[in-house]
Amino acid sequence: MIRIRGKIPITIYPTFWLMAALIGYINSFSLVGTLIWIGIIFVSVLFHEFGHAITAYTFGQKPRIELVALGGLTYHDGSKLAFWKQFFIVFNGPLFGFLLFLFASMLLQAPALSQGTVASILTLIQLVNLFWTIVNLVPVMPLDGGQLLRIVLESIFGVKGFRYALVVSTTLAAGASLFFFLYQTFILGALFFLLAFQSYDSWRKTKMLSDTDRSDLLKKTLQQAEEILQAGNKEEAIKSFEKIRTEAKKGILFNLATQYLAFLYYEKGNVKEVYTLLFSIRSELHADALCLLHRAAFEEKDYPLVIELSGECFQAVPTVETALRNAYAHAHLSQADASIGWLQTALREGLQNVEEILHQSSFDAIRNDAHFIHWVNSLKGS
Repeated sequence: MIRIRGKIPITIYPTFWLMAALIGYINSFSLVGTLIWIGIIFVSVLFHEFGHAITAYTFGQKPRIELVALGGLTYHDGSKLAFWKQFFIVFNGPLFGFLLFLFASMLLQAPALSQGTVASILTLIQLVNLFWTIVNLVPVMPLDGGQLLRIVLESIFGVKGFRYALVVSTTLAAGASLFFFLYQTFILGALFFLLAFQSYDSWRKTKMLSDTDRSDLLKKTLQQAEEILQAGNKEEAIKSFEKIRTEAKKGILFNLATQYLAFLYYEKGNVKEVYTLLFSIRSELHADALCLLHRAAFEEKDYPLVIELSGECFQAVPTVETALRNAYAHAHLSQADASIGWLQTALREGLQNVEEILHQSSFDAIRNDAHFIHWVNSLKGS
């Protein structure tokens, strides 16, 4: 890894050189040609990223550039910018690439540079930068064209604009992937297929995104609440998380605050409140919160919900306790075969006091079931 310090720090990862070398070798099949391609890709990508970074710097941001396997990334830290400033930061990347294309074209007009190796290199610079400028302006995330579309739609529709941009991105990337595969341009086909999948996955994950999720103030409040919790001040943390829920009302920040609150309330023994909090957002829960709802549902005697969450919860937390909870729930609903199955799972996970467990009242509803009797007898005979 190479790090270059300065007002715009640059980090170059080894994967950048490897990918550039691969592209170079595929296009030249020679060592010299590969080295030339590496140089052209390096200059072109870096020049493009400087378009983003210099613009961000002029807007008072602190930019940094990273060159990675599939190209370059420019990050900028600072206060939230107006949409028009975000637009120009993104747009100036392709603009700088196009300017490099024009510069190479201008040099080729000079008679001394229009022939020989220099001319070949300048022609490659032309082609690479024109091609990448055009491709990069396709409205597919996370390409610059996709980011420009996102910024425009967000400025009009708010957070819904982000989801609209992802829908457009997924559709166009899938279409482009199919087009390139049909014309046997497999590298570009694979690239756009990957971008289509990423856009779809992002869209799926942002279905619960709300306008309040873009609030820097609420994000900061959540961060402070987490720090308060880590410091051990649980009562103060509860107040902060409740404030976030009140102000957010829905969305990702609301869900995170709700899950934090649920764990804090469970520690206080307020199971009913835990059940109420998590039940309303059960389709958006993290694995640990899902299993907390599983426990709360059992304690609140919502056995259908326990069964609904049984498989996913056991996959996340494959313990004797989880398996027994599922067995109890099925038994309460007179589902003997399913209860036996979870009891067998509990045994595989290390359940020791099985006879004591089987005498509990939870199994009264299936105690006279023929399958249950046969299974219990088989345990005694083994």
